[in-house]
Order: sequence, then structure tokens, then C-alpha cells
Amino acid sequence: MTNRTFTVIENEWITLADGTRLAARIWMPDGADISPVPAVLEYLPYRKRDGTSVRDEATYPAFAEAGIAGIRVDIRGCGESDGVIDGEYTPRELSDACEVIAWIAAQPWSNGSVGMMGISWGGFNCLQVAALQPPALKAVISIASTVDRYNDDIHYKNGCHLYAQLSWAGTMFGYQSRPPDPALVGERWKEMWLHRLENEPFLMAEWLSHQRRDEFWKHGSICENFSAVKVPALVIAGWADGYRNTPLAAVEGMPENAKALIGPWVHKYPHFAWPKPRQDFLGEAIAWWNRWLRDEKSGADQLPQVRAYILDGVKPQPNRSKEPGFWVAKDRWEEPEVISFSVDAAGALKPGVPLAHAPANPVYIKSPLDTGTASGEYFTLKPDAELPGDQRVDDAGSLVVETAPLEETLDLLGRPVLTLKVSCDEDWANLCARLVDVHPDGTATRVSFGVINLAHRDGNAEPRAMEKGRPTTIRIVLDACGYRFNKGHRIRLSISTSYWPMILPPPVDPGVTIDLTSLGFGLPRLGAHEVVTVKEPENPDPLPKYISRKAGRTERTVTRDLSANRTDYRILEDTGLTEHPETGLATRSVRDELWSISPNDPLSMNGTSVWTCELQRSGWSVRTEATLRMRCTAKEWLLKGELIAYEGDLQVFEKTFEKAIPRDFT
Repeated sequence: MTNRTFTVIENEWITLADGTRLAARIWMPDGADISPVPAVLEYLPYRKRDGTSVRDEATYPAFAEAGIAGIRVDIRGCGESDGVIDGEYTPRELSDACEVIAWIAAQPWSNGSVGMMGISWGGFNCLQVAALQPPALKAVISIASTVDRYNDDIHYKNGCHLYAQLSWAGTMFGYQSRPPDPALVGERWKEMWLHRLENEPFLMAEWLSHQRRDEFWKHGSICENFSAVKVPALVIAGWADGYRNTPLAAVEGMPENAKALIGPWVHKYPHFAWPKPRQDFLGEAIAWWNRWLRDEKSGADQLPQVRAYILDGVKPQPNRSKEPGFWVAKDRWEEPEVISFSVDAAGALKPGVPLAHAPANPVYIKSPLDTGTASGEYFTLKPDAELPGDQRVDDAGSLVVETAPLEETLDLLGRPVLTLKVSCDEDWANLCARLVDVHPDGTATRVSFGVINLAHRDGNAEPRAMEKGRPTTIRIVLDACGYRFNKGHRIRLSISTSYWPMILPPPVDPGVTIDLTSLGFGLPRLGAHEVVTVKEPENPDPLPKYISRKAGRTERTVTRDLSANRTDYRILEDTGLTEHPETGLATRSVRDELWSISPNDPLSMNGTSVWTCELQRSGWSVRTEATLRMRCTAKEWLLKGELIAYEGDLQVFEKTFEKAIPRDFT
């Protein structure tokens, strides 16, 4: 396929040193054989042929039009690439990436300078590869990523077990069950497919075997050694996503190399993300690449160190297409001024620090185990019920303290910090703290939240049991936020011992006693800043349109069965069947996930994630059904997986596996 100024190479083989061939889709600027061009690599397991083709086709043509080659490579064992994937951000994955970068730089059309970018998995590994310092890599753009794989990904959060871990393991189980496209790999497609199905790793078992922050999680966490990243990094995230902490962490850890941009978005590229306003990502990315891959004076190096969208009095809605707010910039990021709050004798949140030597004011809290159903998703893909809902539902099961109506506006940017004394009559319990904006009409908007497993109070590497009944000082760092509390609103702090299904419960549910007198809540003031305009994309709808063969649907429901004393949280996501207008390949994925718990029995918790994936073309069709289940006892996590594959209506593969993994303070 050719365009006026670039050519698309649908499949190019990149042969690694061990003979493995990785599959690449390339957008090549015309004339690159005469005047070499820079290139940008995106390196993912999500299938260039169908999985990311929509967003790739909304991004890389613009790069190619600007004279920058786009190289979209499937990692080993994914899409059309040879082999079997061996895990998440493994040494082999990163080593392969370094080989790919060297291959790109050695091509006759390359000027020898390579950039790397991506969102989520690709945002993670571009930072991780940068830390390995391959010579040709000159800059990165990392979106919705992390610098700390243990605390800021979908696995664990400050020692708490995230339900997103099973959700994502189920997702990868389904995603990786799909075959390569026969139109690209020929007759060997089925042999490749069956080999992958047989040898696919059981990712959930591996992740759950590392419940503390050990070497497994330190690998690939660039926060272990920020100085290893020597190239400029543009780090982007959205307040509506679970990865909101990374941009500020990056500029704190790499102040000379990192620039931060944080918008109101879900887990999407900023030029087509929701909620609006969007950002001209393509224009800014091209300027970034021109500066660092061509040494042009594009102004990218003069960007403020931090740009952030300050949300202004947001309210939960069934669909949040646009968020009120304003953009601010800080030329240099500095530790924010902290506005301190404490609790007075009447139980109200008020400005000031806790009084020294004040009499203790112990309050016992034991939340129903289904507290948290308004938490939303950890990483969000749509601005609907995936976002947190009205917090009054969860506040009913929480300890709540709040200010009087504010007499003036308060603007925040940074990470709130909560300290308090807690006692517990078991080895550990979970705590969740939520910063909430209470509107004059009572609507409660979650601004930020943080969680802690009390056994992890002194760090995540060596958890240890609480001293039973002894008041212990606990510190919870909440997620970063950019938010305006308006005059007349109230600042609420909600504390619960459950936040289900976002975090999974410990094996016992003792409740905790909190000394309100000890409570100190520090909020990060926005401070000196410039109000700026961030350019929006010229094209308001850049995503290409595929042929819809069957409509999709979305359902997210909470059901409380009063007779059975059980709460169910169900997620159904059906993409519908869509066909690429040029390749003729039609795809569909259905996620059907169910979480259940009894509000007074932590061992009743169970989760099931079912993925059905279909691929079809005239005269050819395949379907896979991947099911992943998790239950628990007081001492073990119990996992079970089942994978069935069909070619047409004929079953061609089936396997099951089970594993019991000891609980390690989770």
C-alpha cells in the first residue's frame, strides 16, 4: 500500500542472533533510500496485524509524513513473530529489543538514530530498554507506564493484592491464545499456534509467587537506578488511569532528562483519549523526535518540566466525555508545599498538624468486605463506569472525617500523605484512604486514593506481622492528583479496611483501631505555576473506521444477593466483530469477569476471568476460550486455568492447570 509520501510494509522479518524472526510493520517515508531518516520503534505483544492496528494507523502515518519511519514490532511469541513469550519485561524481551534497535540503525534507509515509544507495555519497556543504553537509542516517549513494577502496576500496591492482577493474567491468557495470520506466515500458522498454546507460560502463577518486592520486581523497575537512563524521556499519563504517578516520579528521579505531561485521560494515547480535552500528541511527538533524532531546534528541549491538567470540581457521571479544568506548567518541579490537616475533638478535619501529647481518641473501624464497589477499574479504557463512581456508596462503610465548607479555593498538584496510629489484633489488615471532594449537593468525587497492607508498613521487601494491640504509626502515600477544591466544597478523608474488588482481602478480617488524635493529612499545594494553553489535535476523530460485522456491548453491574449474603461484581466487555477493510481479517474479543464475596467472610472471595477470542476470514476461522479462576484459603491462593482452541467448529487443543501458592502476607 502506498501513499503520496510514504509506503506501508505490512510484514518485514527481523532476524535475531539466535535465528528467531520477529515480525514488523513499517511506515517508510518516501525517499529514505536517498536521504536516510530517523525511526521510532514500538515493541509489544499485542499483535500489529489486528490488536493495535487501529491506533497504529492513527499515529504512524503522521510520523511517516514528517519523514520519520515507524517500526511496529511484535515481541517474541506474539502475532506473527516466532517462538513463545517467556513472561513480562523479561531479560530476553529487553535483549531482543536492543537487537531490533541495532537492526534498525544498520538499515541503509536509517540515519542511525532511533526513538522508542509506547503506551502501557510499550511505555514500560521503552524506559527499561533505555536503562540498558543501546547506542542507537536517542530518546523515548513513555505513556501510561511505571518506574516501579511492584507498586505502580497491576500486580500489587503497597503490599495489597490488586484484583487487576487476575484480570490482566486472564487478558494475557486470552490474547496469547490467538494464532498468527496465515496470510503473513503461510501454512506454518497452525504449527506455530499449537506450539504456543502448549508452551504458553502461566503468568498468574509466576506473579503470585512473588508477593513481596523481591528481585523479580526490581528487574525492570528503573527507580532502582534512575541514573541508568541517559536519554531524554517524555513521560505522559492521565488522571483517570492507574498509572498517574509515573510522570512526577520520572521528573523527580531524572530531573535533567525527563519531561512530564498529565492530562484528564484514561489509558489511551492523548490525541484520541477520553475524557477531553485531548492533546496534539502527534505534533508534539514529531517535534520531540526531530529534536533528539535529527538535532533540529524544534523547541522540544525547552518544554516546561511539568505540564498538568487541573481538574476543576469534577462530578461522577455515567459517561465523562469532557472534564472541567485548566492546564498549568512548572518550568522546574520542586517538592510541593504541604497543607496540613488534623482531626479536632469534634471529629472534624481542620487545618493544622496533630497536637503533641493530646489524649488518644481511639475509633474502631471494620468495613463490610464489599466496601469499594464504586472504585472503578485500576487502568481504564473508557470514560464510563470504569471510572470511580459517587463515593457515598463506599463512604457508608468507612470512617469519614471532613472539613467545613471551604472559604476559598484550594488547588493541588502532587501526592497526598496520610499518617496515623493504628492497632490491630491480627498479623495484618488492609487500609484504604481516599481523598474526596464533597460538592454542595452531597455528590462525592474521589480525587485520589492510597492503600497499605499493614505488614508492609516498613517496606515491601520484608513484610512482618503487626504487634497485636499495639498502636503503630502508619504512613500512606496516596496517588498523585491535580485538582481544584472549590469554595463551598468540603474536603473529605475516607478510611476503610476493605476496598473490594480493587484490592483483595487478607485471610482474616479483624478491623483496626485508629487514634484520630494522631491523624495527620498533608495535601500538596499547586504553588507557583503558569496557566498555559496545550494545543489540541487538529483531527478530532483520528481513528480509522473498520467494517462492523457485529455490534459490541459493555455491562458493569453490582448485585447484592441478600438471601445468600453475597455481593457479585460483573464485567462484560464485547468488542463486537470488526473487519479490517484491506486485510479482510475480522476479530472479536469478549471479556466476561465475575468477582464474588460475602461481606463478612474474607475466604469467600473468588474471581473468574473468561476470554473468548475469534479471528476469521473468508474460508477460515479460529476461536479460543481461556478461563482463569482464583479462590483462597487462609493459607493459600488457589489458581485454575483452562484453555480450549477451535479451528472452525473442530476442537484442536485443550489444556488445564492448577496451582496452590502459599500466601505471603497477602
